[in-house]
Amino acid sequence: MAIEVFNRREIKYMISQDQFELLTAEAAKHMNADKFNSDGRTYQICNLYLDTESDELIRRSLEKPVYKEKLRIRSYGQADSQTPVFFEIKKKHKGLVNKRRTAFLLPELYQYLETGKEPSYEKTNWQVFREIDYMLQRYKAFPKVFLSYDRYAFFSKEDSDFRMTLDRNIQTRRSNLSLETPAYGRQLLPEGIWLLEAKAFKAFPLWFVNFLSENEIRQVSFSKYGTEYTQFIKSSFQAKTEETAENGSALLYSA
Repeated sequence: MAIEVFNRREIKYMISQDQFELLTAEAAKHMNADKFNSDGRTYQICNLYLDTESDELIRRSLEKPVYKEKLRIRSYGQADSQTPVFFEIKKKHKGLVNKRRTAFLLPELYQYLETGKEPSYEKTNWQVFREIDYMLQRYKAFPKVFLSYDRYAFFSKEDSDFRMTLDRNIQTRRSNLSLETPAYGRQLLPEGIWLLEAKAFKAFPLWFVNFLSENEIRQVSFSKYGTEYTQFIKSSFQAKTEETAENGSALLYSA
């Protein structure tokens, strides 16, 4: 059964391809790869982030408040009508991340979003569903952004509390918001850069801390959805500025 409630710290770092190879070699001594990485390949995660008409959730998150929350729908790989997908609430309070989620079948999920009809999927966690439903109605949230990436994940052999993920090929779009569609979109990171996330409720293991120090890898503040929104606003502003300049030039020429 998939874990439906998570409580942990999540610290992020940006690393190069060379650092990735060094880290995964060292991690192999202390950690087991996720079962979906058993062949040495990444697996794909696809998300739909929900927000208000005015993007209230992500705007508030970017202000770095003590408490913030997000709503998203996640599938592992391209979904279909029989694929379980996960509706998630992700909350962060004073650096501690709490994630609660429950499973849906995709047709029931879309019907719920469109009509409010409750799901009948046998694996739905009803307590989590009620929390999601309350938040969805409170914010009048709906899908705004598609975001996908390829992931390696590792779990500690010695301490089940410690987990490490490495993501690349982070793609995003604001049209064709469907989990059944193949992943495509604008890249958020330069080629050859990985987003490393270390996740634990307690302290990180000594070998990992030493690796970061020896390779001069520093913590970064990075949100996939937050970066997408910031870039979207910047490009929208630039497009409007260029349009205004073109209109002004046209008026001047016609005069």
